[in-house]
Amino acid sequence: MKKHNSVSFDISGTEPQANFSDNPAFEQVVSRRLSRRHFLQGSLALAAGSFIGAGLAGCDSGRSAVGAAVKKGLMGFSPVSINRFDTVTVPSGYSARVILPWGTPLLPGAPAYKADGTNSAADQAMQIGSHHDGMHFFPIDVKNGGQSSTEGLLVMNHEYCDPTILHAYGGEAQLPRKAAEVHKEIAAHGVSVAHIQRQPDGNWTLVENSPYQRRITGMTPMALTGPVRGHDKVKTLYSPDGTATRGTLNNCAHGVTPWGTYLTCEENWALLFVNRDTVQPREHRRYSISNENSIMHWDTAAAEDSELARFNASARAESATADFRNEPNTFGWIVEIDPFNPDSVPVKHTAMGRFAHEGVIFAKAEAGKPLVAYSGDDSRFEYIYKFVSAGLYDPATAGPHLLDSGTLYVARFNEDGSGDWLPLDINDASFAAKAQAAGALFSDQADVLLNTRLAADIAGATKMDRPEWGAVHPDSGEVYFTLTNNDRRHSSQLNSANPRASNSSGHIIRWREAQGQRFNWDIFLLSGDVYTYTPQHQFMLTDDNHHASPDGLWFDPNGLLWIQTDMSGSQLSSGPFGNNQMLVADVSSHQIKRFMVGPVGCEVTGVVMTPDCRTMFVNIQHPGEGSGPYSFSSTWPDRGTRRPRSATVVISKDDGGIIGS
Repeated sequence: MKKHNSVSFDISGTEPQANFSDNPAFEQVVSRRLSRRHFLQGSLALAAGSFIGAGLAGCDSGRSAVGAAVKKGLMGFSPVSINRFDTVTVPSGYSARVILPWGTPLLPGAPAYKADGTNSAADQAMQIGSHHDGMHFFPIDVKNGGQSSTEGLLVMNHEYCDPTILHAYGGEAQLPRKAAEVHKEIAAHGVSVAHIQRQPDGNWTLVENSPYQRRITGMTPMALTGPVRGHDKVKTLYSPDGTATRGTLNNCAHGVTPWGTYLTCEENWALLFVNRDTVQPREHRRYSISNENSIMHWDTAAAEDSELARFNASARAESATADFRNEPNTFGWIVEIDPFNPDSVPVKHTAMGRFAHEGVIFAKAEAGKPLVAYSGDDSRFEYIYKFVSAGLYDPATAGPHLLDSGTLYVARFNEDGSGDWLPLDINDASFAAKAQAAGALFSDQADVLLNTRLAADIAGATKMDRPEWGAVHPDSGEVYFTLTNNDRRHSSQLNSANPRASNSSGHIIRWREAQGQRFNWDIFLLSGDVYTYTPQHQFMLTDDNHHASPDGLWFDPNGLLWIQTDMSGSQLSSGPFGNNQMLVADVSSHQIKRFMVGPVGCEVTGVVMTPDCRTMFVNIQHPGEGSGPYSFSSTWPDRGTRRPRSATVVISKDDGGIIGS
C-alpha cells in the first residue's frame, strides 16, 4: 500500500523576500532626507515639516477638482467606527447588498452551488471563482460612450483559493494530491465576466443566458505577445514554438485599457511552481520558485493526471520542448481580456515586464502621445515600474498592439524629492554598461524582460515596501501608490526621522511626472494607529480614519481616493484596527473618513462605480480566512453554519444620491 503524507497549505500568498541586492532601500532614502526632522508616533510633541519642501509644489493641484467635489456635498457621511462584526458595515443612510458570491452559477447549464463543498472541478469552471479581487464595471454601451449605469459587464479577478473551504471536509489533505481537487483549485482561479442588470427594486442580478458570461481559469489557452513571444525560454511541451501557454493564476489587481478591454495581473504565481534542479536558472531563482515544494503541491498529482506535470519546472527531459522547465516563464505577465468578445483568446503582454504584478494603471491617454502605464511588484523590497509605448495613441486605431512594444522603466527615488525612471532596455548604453559591470549579461530584450527583477537590480532602482495598487488622479494626473507593509525592515536602517522598524502599517506615496524621465514625489500618508502623523501635510490619524496595510486604491470620477486595507494575522485578530476596511480621502484637504468595515477575516479589495456614481461595487475576499474545514470563524454572507464565501457587495445611498455624499 502506498504511503500518503499529510499536507498543510500555506495560502497566505506573501512571497518570500527575493531581493538581496545592494540597492538602497526606500526607507534609507527617506531617513537621510529627514535626518533633521522628527517623526514621533503617539501623544508627544509632533514636529511639522515638509518631506520634500518645494519639490512637489504642484501636488495639491488636484484641489480644483476635489475641492469642488467636496463643495458639492461629498465626504458628508458620518464615518464608520472600527469593529469586528461578521458583516459589512456602511454609513448611516447607505445600504449594502451581496451579489455574485463564490460558486454562483455563471455559464449556461452551470450547476448550483453546494453549501457542503461537493461541487466538482467541472462545476467550478462554470461558476463564479473564489477569492474575489480587482474588478471593473464596463457599461453595456461602452463602445458608444459608456454611459449606462443600469447594465454592464462586471469583470473580476479571483486571486487564489483556500482548500479547507473550497473542498468538502477540507479535501483529503495528503500527498500526493488528488487530481480532481487540484483541477477544482485551478478552476477557482482566474477571471469571471458577469453580465449584470439593475432591477426596478434596486437589486442587481445576472442577465440569464447572456453570451458575454465567461470564466477564464488556470487552464484557459492564452497567447504570448511582445518581445518574449517565441523565445527559447518560453518553449514548452505544450507550446514548442513558445507562442502560447495555459491559464492565468494568482490574479490580484487589474487595469482597464483606453480601448475598453480588461487587464488582469499575475501576482504570486511563482509560489505554485517547484524546481528541484541543483541549480535553478536566474529567471526562477530571483522569483522565489521553491526547490522543495510549491505551496499547493499541485505537481504531486501528475502521476494521476500528466497535465498537472506543468507545475514541476525541473528539467526532466533532453530538451525544453519535452518538459515544463520553462512553464514558470509564461507567468508573471499582464493579461488582456476582451470582455465583449467571449471567443477571444487572452493575451499576455510581455513588453510590460515579468514580476509579481499587483495591478496596472494608465495615465490619461492623449492623442499623439505614447501610452503610459504603472505597475508595482508586490513583494518586500521590490520595485515600481512604468511602461511607455513605442506607438502613439490614436483613439481611432488604439488597440493591443500599443502594449506589445515600448520601454519599461523602473523607479529610483532620490533624496531631494526628485526621481528618475531608469530604462530596462538592452539598447540603452547606460543600462548595458551596468549589466556588463555586474556580470549579468542579457542576450536580447526578451531576456531582460524575463528577468525584469534582475534588470531592475542592475539599473539601481529603489527598494520599496511591497508596492501594491496605484491610482491616477483624474484631473491632475498625479500618481498614488500604496506600500502596504514590510516586516523585514531592520532597525539599523532607521533614524529619528523614520522610526518604523518592522513596518507593519505601510504608507501611500505619490508623484508627478516632470521633464524627460523624471518625477517629483512625496509621502501622501503614513498609515498607523491613532496619532500617527504625516509631517508634510501636518495630518494626524484619528479614530475616524486610523488603519494599517493600505492595499486597494482607486480614484472615483469626482476625484475622491478610495483606500482599502489588507491586514492579516495578529494585526487583524487583536490589533487596534478591527476588521479590514475601506476609507475615502479628499487628497486636497487631507480629509479622510472610514466608509466601510468588512466581515471577520476578510480583505476588502476591488472597488468601482457605475458612471453616475450612484452604485458602488466592492469585493470581499476570503471572509473567515484560515478557518475550517469543520468550523468557520465567519459565516458571511450565507449565515447559519455555512462556509464563508467571497462575494461582491453593492453599495447605494438610500436616497439615491452620489456615493460618498
